[in-house]
Amino acid sequence: MKKVFFTAALVIILTTICVWTLPSGLAGEATKSGKTITFTKDVAPIFFKACADCHRAGETAPFSVMSFKEVRPWAKSIKEKVVSREMPPWHADPHVGEFKNNPSLTQAEINIITAWVDGGAAEGNPKDLPPAPKFVEGWNIGKPDVVLSMREEFTLAASGPDEYQYFAVPTNFTEDKYIQMAEARPGNRKIVHHILAFAAPPGGTDYAKLSPEDLQKLFDEDGSDSVFYREGYLRRVKMDAKVNDDGCNGKFGEDDAGDVIAGYAPGMPPEVFEPGVAKKIPAGATLIFQLHYSKVAGSEQKDRSSVGLIFAKEPPKRRMIKRGIENIFFKIPAGAEAHKATACWQPKEDITLFSMMPHMHYRGAAMEYKATYPDGKTETLLNVPNYDFGWQTNYALAKPKFIPKGTKIQVTATFNNSAKNKFNPDPTKDVRWGDPTYDEMLIGYLDYIPERKTVAGMDAKALAAFVGKYDAGLMKMNVVQIGGELYAEIAGQPRIEMLPEATDKFYIREIQNFVTFTRNEKGEIIEAAVQLGDRTIKAKKKTDTPASSGK
Repeated sequence: MKKVFFTAALVIILTTICVWTLPSGLAGEATKSGKTITFTKDVAPIFFKACADCHRAGETAPFSVMSFKEVRPWAKSIKEKVVSREMPPWHADPHVGEFKNNPSLTQAEINIITAWVDGGAAEGNPKDLPPAPKFVEGWNIGKPDVVLSMREEFTLAASGPDEYQYFAVPTNFTEDKYIQMAEARPGNRKIVHHILAFAAPPGGTDYAKLSPEDLQKLFDEDGSDSVFYREGYLRRVKMDAKVNDDGCNGKFGEDDAGDVIAGYAPGMPPEVFEPGVAKKIPAGATLIFQLHYSKVAGSEQKDRSSVGLIFAKEPPKRRMIKRGIENIFFKIPAGAEAHKATACWQPKEDITLFSMMPHMHYRGAAMEYKATYPDGKTETLLNVPNYDFGWQTNYALAKPKFIPKGTKIQVTATFNNSAKNKFNPDPTKDVRWGDPTYDEMLIGYLDYIPERKTVAGMDAKALAAFVGKYDAGLMKMNVVQIGGELYAEIAGQPRIEMLPEATDKFYIREIQNFVTFTRNEKGEIIEAAVQLGDRTIKAKKKTDTPASSGK
């Protein structure tokens, strides 16, 4: 998978009801006093609190809970789902970790809902109905400060395989923007499987000038020796490509699925950050929309999807980052009932972990996140023993966890490619990574905040000494200063920030590595050593044509 601008497909979330309950035999506890349980007085407050985000007009759930008239026809179905414990969708091991978005109801709420259904699902006095929760039409985050939409409608053919399409949406931001809330909204829910929106910084390719066809060609340039091949608008790993189920062995297989500004799949919540935390979209950036379209409508359809943004009132103290820990080289044998594959990541900076989201396709059975700390201690961060492709849950920690640099975070996926898996598209075939859901993916998403320490003496004046042009032959790098920050520019690549690690050492998050500068006896910068994986590229600083500061 490419590291920037597109990532693994998130899946459609089928929503039916947001509440759990106990078997009906326990419901009598709620009515021993002879009290009649009604919708308006007893059940509506629970539904409004726990279900209305999805179960309302215009959202993905099959019915609304906003009125008795809308709920009543679903009473028997509600009971069936809650008694079978299919809802709400929560698949994490209750013995591992605590999560603030666990939707399970209290025992009292469970008993009330069950008693209401068993008692005939009475409406009650309309005067008892509490005020309905307020929503801004079309947006869960409230009225956006700006809405960025595809520049024109896209037309999807009536039949054929799914399509992955890319659209460049210029932001026209004249200054850096910090995003407090972000929400992706499909223009046509009938065909939009998912949306992923990435911010392409200025510099390198001018994505805003490219058509969707040009973007598709650009992202498809894998080379003749690539492990990928194209099937229509889908990208798949070749069946005979090299195999590495253990993405933690250091050979190959570790990858980064890229940072995401906003994403959509039915039931997926928008990005909402606490005060003082935000994501950054640089001035002049272009949003790249990746859309996965499904041709399930049976007729030609049009779509013009959007992203809504709410800006932070002031520059944040900390920035949130989403990272995908990914392995694209695994291979699942035909008929395998519990095939395991792993992916690993070792942060090179201290981080605070906020949430985790497993992602696989129909053969995904379980996923575990485990941390091995620098002192050798291990801890299971999340265990999802019964993964459900229909519910791509983001598990938000009740208390964010500090992870020191050098910690190995291992994601272990278990796949069921046997006939016992009723969702398996074909248990007779080996399976590789691929965009379509009849292939597989292995991604462990993380939301985290880097915890960087200030390096003494690295003020704007000190940073100016590093500004200039550096030449390593085939690679030429331009270091520019924008305010109190340094950025590296390489031909054809977006501008990337250089974060002070020590007096003459900088960390570049996009390459997960460092740039170290060398001084002469006069204290002047003369060389930059760029670490790229196991390689070090040394670039001499040119003294005749110094780089100018950025705008």
